[in-house]
Amino acid sequence: MKADIHPNYRDVVFYDTSSEFKFLTKSTIETSETIVWEDGKEYPVYKIEVSSESHPFYTGKKMLLDTAGRVEKFNRRYAKK
Repeated sequence: MKADIHPNYRDVVFYDTSSEFKFLTKSTIETSETIVWEDGKEYPVYKIEVSSESHPFYTGKKMLLDTAGRVEKFNRRYAKK
């Protein structure tokens, strides 16, 4: 491998600002902010708006399905005349 061409692969805390959820993982993302994690060590932090804790697909919340309206619209559009 060539020296000095690879990004810095390190532990990074991802912080979901919408649900106050944090998780520690490895990443090459660059950030200037840091945070003290549960183990007392300081890690770089990257703020995100959506994670598995706040995304409607994973939480099952905030999903409004208008099935009655869709069925009526389908029937009106494709009704035999």
